[in-house]
Amino acid sequence: MADQEYEDLIVKYKERIKSEFGDQAANPTNPSSKITSVEYTDFKKELYPGHYSLYEKACNFSQNILKLKLPQKQKDKLQKHLDICHLNTTPSGVIALSMLLPLAIVFLGSFISFAIFNMMFFVMFFLVAGFLMVFALQKVPEFMANSWRMKASNQMVQSVFYLVTYMRHTSNLERAIEFAGSHLNPPLSLDFRKILWDTETERYPNIRESADSYLQTWKEWNKDFVEAFHLIEASLLEPSEDRRLSLLDKSLDVILDGTYENMLQYAHSLKSPMTMLNMLGIILPILGLVILPLVVSFMSGPESSAIRMAIYISMLYNVSLPIGVYYLGRVILSKRPAGYGHEDIAKHNKGVKKYQNVLIPITKTFQIAINPMFFALTMLAVTMLIGFSPIIFHTLNPAFEIQDEDGNYQMLGYVCPPEYATCEDDIKVGPYGIGASLLSLVVVSGLGVSLGLYFSLRSKNVIKIRQNTNKLEDEFSSALFQLGNRLGDGLPAEIAFGKVSEAMKGTTSGDFFSLASHNITRLGMGLEEALFNSKVGAVVQFPSKVIESSMKVLIESSKKGPMAAAEALLSMSRYIKEIHRVEERLKDLMGEIIGSMKAQVAFLTPAIAGIVVGITSMISTVLTKLSAQLTEFASDGASAGYSGMLTIFGIGIPTFHFQIIVGVYIVQLAYILTVLANGIENGSDKLAERYSLGKALINGTLLYCFIAGVVMILFNAFAGSILMNTF
Repeated sequence: MADQEYEDLIVKYKERIKSEFGDQAANPTNPSSKITSVEYTDFKKELYPGHYSLYEKACNFSQNILKLKLPQKQKDKLQKHLDICHLNTTPSGVIALSMLLPLAIVFLGSFISFAIFNMMFFVMFFLVAGFLMVFALQKVPEFMANSWRMKASNQMVQSVFYLVTYMRHTSNLERAIEFAGSHLNPPLSLDFRKILWDTETERYPNIRESADSYLQTWKEWNKDFVEAFHLIEASLLEPSEDRRLSLLDKSLDVILDGTYENMLQYAHSLKSPMTMLNMLGIILPILGLVILPLVVSFMSGPESSAIRMAIYISMLYNVSLPIGVYYLGRVILSKRPAGYGHEDIAKHNKGVKKYQNVLIPITKTFQIAINPMFFALTMLAVTMLIGFSPIIFHTLNPAFEIQDEDGNYQMLGYVCPPEYATCEDDIKVGPYGIGASLLSLVVVSGLGVSLGLYFSLRSKNVIKIRQNTNKLEDEFSSALFQLGNRLGDGLPAEIAFGKVSEAMKGTTSGDFFSLASHNITRLGMGLEEALFNSKVGAVVQFPSKVIESSMKVLIESSKKGPMAAAEALLSMSRYIKEIHRVEERLKDLMGEIIGSMKAQVAFLTPAIAGIVVGITSMISTVLTKLSAQLTEFASDGASAGYSGMLTIFGIGIPTFHFQIIVGVYIVQLAYILTVLANGIENGSDKLAERYSLGKALINGTLLYCFIAGVVMILFNAFAGSILMNTF
């Protein structure tokens, strides 16, 4: 009977272990197999980026097809990157994918290009692209690890702040890591919870060994964070309270000073790569635009040569160059050290998510939320229809044309190919007219403005909430100082809130404490509910992790008495002030570089490109009309010399197509440079990135279209007068 009860007990606990840790834990046939908790797996699925899991599946699938044995050095290097961003795949899977995917793209792309389109250019393009993809895909884990590292390093000052804040009143490392993990956002919150889960699953015997193992991944990248964490651990061994608090203060000073010094070195090292990016990605390509139409215009051959050249230029300017600029930008961002940046409050705050939509009030209590994508797609569809109307009109009616009395200025401007003296309307190519060229600007403006409108509407309301929260955070150090003094005088926290709200009346901090005091006195709530009530809580109305953690520390420390709460708040006041001091120093440090990049996006690049396109339009108009005149003279037998000159000229690229290629490149540059500037300044701050993209895309695109349109009109009028006097 006892043996049966024992067997039943074993089965019962095996089933429990299986449900919590999986089959491997319940049946440990492979002692080296990795055991993870269901809680950790579910947490990872909830917060893990979707493209990471897709990449994992692709690598694991490739590994099943192609079995590879890698050198140990390469394997260790890739495994380090995979461990940092928690990718559940193997180095051999990464290399297998880097070989199979380019091979498939080269084969399919070359087959389609040769068999269907009969274009050897694309065959060579896909061969070169596939060759480069092999090396690029092998770098993907490194880029993912750098992205993960940048997001995490953006939170490291905050993480040390949370650890120190909690450890000041409760000297318990496990509780402090749990407190920090609950207040941080991914990815660092995932790392901190992984430290706890590795301890709970007995992968490590205690929390310190688990934390020390995690810190090994940051020794190469952020020694200041490792040193600060070790100082926090050392405070646990100090018998003297003053010495313990001194070590905690020292740990925050270490991470703050180290952050500033690392960013200082990074700012000094940015000059050379930014110059290279500016020259290779912006200046040289835009200057090259001037010569490209001349090259095409002097190419003799059938009309398809101009179309093919337009495709080649598009592949260069709209595919190859943006990828190259983006790659250089990612390399620059990968070297960014740990900094201090904000986070997207809408991503982790359900109450703020609705403000990512366009809110249309119907009644005082009811609003309709419309996704900004609807407005952006509507604008894009309308502008594309207007912008491509010259091609639509010609397709529907090849004889359709709008022109002046002399025929010098045409809306569509379809012309005969150079191999024909005269031709039917359906054989003509174009559009070369000034009207079509101006309408092509609508295509570019529609693309840039619709993208900018989407990002602007998606971030406009949320950024206002964060700006109000930032005002509160700026004042919060002095507010906490006053609250700490009130608590130090022996006042209960409930009364102290009312006193501070009166003293800071008219400020954002005063509004915060007034709301909390109102909830206590008018609604009869306790202190915790007045702050954290899901509907009317003061913290809910001001979504800030710093404020939330401060109030949680207040509640935790209040359990030990008003003096403990006062000391905790006074120390937090100093910490917040120090963090903001370093943040302002970092902004000053990066101000010159960021200002230069923003000026490049906002004015220099659109202005230069607009002028170049306007000049190119004039050159294309002159050469096209000159070619037409020479064709006419040669056909009339006016002079044998004209027929010889015809071999010099081919048909030029229509300004309509050329301008769209350049305009799309300007939109791509504005997007890439804005993301790069935001990454350098704010790290992984998606809200600031969307807000900056909204302004940069709209302003830069409209400026480019305005300058290009004005220069087109002026230079084409000038060219028209010259041609009328010449012929």
